[in-house]
Amino acid sequence: MPTRIPEVVRKAAFALTASTALLLSTTACTGQSASEASDDASKEQTITFWHAWSAPNEVKAVQSLVAGFEKAHPNIHVNVVGNMTDDKINQALRAGGSKAPDVISSFTTNNVGKFCSSGALVDLNPLFKKAHIDPGATFPKAMNEYTQYDLNRCAAPLLGDAYGLYYNKTAFAKAGIQTPPKTWSEFEADAKKLTIAQGDTYKQLGFMPDYHGWETTTEHYMGQFSPTYFDKSGKSTIAADPAVADAFSLQKKLVDDLGGFRKLEKFRAGLGDEWGPKHPFQTGQVAMQLDGEWRLGMALEAKPDFEIGVAPLPVPDDQTAQYGKGYITGTIAGIAATSKKQNAAWELLKYMTTDTGAVVAFSNAIHNVPSTLAALKSPDLKYDPRFKTFLDIAANPNSTTSPASVNGGVYLTTIQQLGYDYESGKVTDLQTGLQKAASQIDTDIAQAK
Repeated sequence: MPTRIPEVVRKAAFALTASTALLLSTTACTGQSASEASDDASKEQTITFWHAWSAPNEVKAVQSLVAGFEKAHPNIHVNVVGNMTDDKINQALRAGGSKAPDVISSFTTNNVGKFCSSGALVDLNPLFKKAHIDPGATFPKAMNEYTQYDLNRCAAPLLGDAYGLYYNKTAFAKAGIQTPPKTWSEFEADAKKLTIAQGDTYKQLGFMPDYHGWETTTEHYMGQFSPTYFDKSGKSTIAADPAVADAFSLQKKLVDDLGGFRKLEKFRAGLGDEWGPKHPFQTGQVAMQLDGEWRLGMALEAKPDFEIGVAPLPVPDDQTAQYGKGYITGTIAGIAATSKKQNAAWELLKYMTTDTGAVVAFSNAIHNVPSTLAALKSPDLKYDPRFKTFLDIAANPNSTTSPASVNGGVYLTTIQQLGYDYESGKVTDLQTGLQKAASQIDTDIAQAK
């Protein structure tokens, strides 16, 4: 069944973004460039690979992935170390030494900007060019974007996550709704129609729109509106880009129309957590859910008493031609600048991230979205038919991600805080709030450089 990082781990990783950026900025890495690496990848040697997976089935899948590489490269042996957080990885990248990793993988795409700008990971562009691999033709557009910063490609995607809409088909039928919503106005109408009041609470809520909900973060919402985030000079555009204001306004209207922030929060406080069997979508308490591909397996495992439907998230009414897109993120892999075996490290990274058979097998085992265009189309993929929705979202050139920043995901935290303040009524003038947030983002980035 599809699995992903436990929420506590993902939130901890996100919270570490600022401290991680500070760690990386205090000590510049001085390792050699990959294009200048002098080790001979044809010679007998051992390299070290650090990854963050920890669940038994995931660890087994990583071991199988590495075993496939070692079979193809019998002279290169890989020492695999799992359950490594970004904090541990960053400390090792700064320190170097014989016990430090040669290749790393991280769940936190938010740190790509700092990985690249600090020199902690080597620029892979020369290696891709030497291997005659075009990243733009190899990886889905959004994944290709979130693995580089300022023309420095210091990472490659290693499986991904795509966000879509889960819906309760039984509840839809009872409400007389024939198909999942494709536009925001349809989504809003369906959310109201699916909401069944029960006194001062809900028997069934059509959709939980609050930013404190399950995966309903500002960046996940805004992915459907295709915001720019930054201009060419690196300045924040959130106060000038109408897509951002539209995303905030429509979410706030949905909050108000479904009963208001306080009523929704009171209801949410009594619901199950995101990663347990009592997730409110799985129990039928919430009829629609914004979530990633891993939710399908978790929901099926909970054995709900209704049929689960999966579709792309709806788009703004003026973007109907782009229905089918979604927000994309995922795991990244890179080569440590301090590694003395970067040519051998490249062979491992290249195999894990570009070999179609390897990517497909790893996807089948981990049940995340494949991270190459060829793997997304492979007949060897094994999945529930509903999972194809996420494969299509990942391959969609209109799908979006959050751009890399020099200080990691600090700007996303700023935007998310504005979301909390706006939906709760603490901030009433959205434009002023966006201008203050944009100014804060610019200040934070300037201080990080």
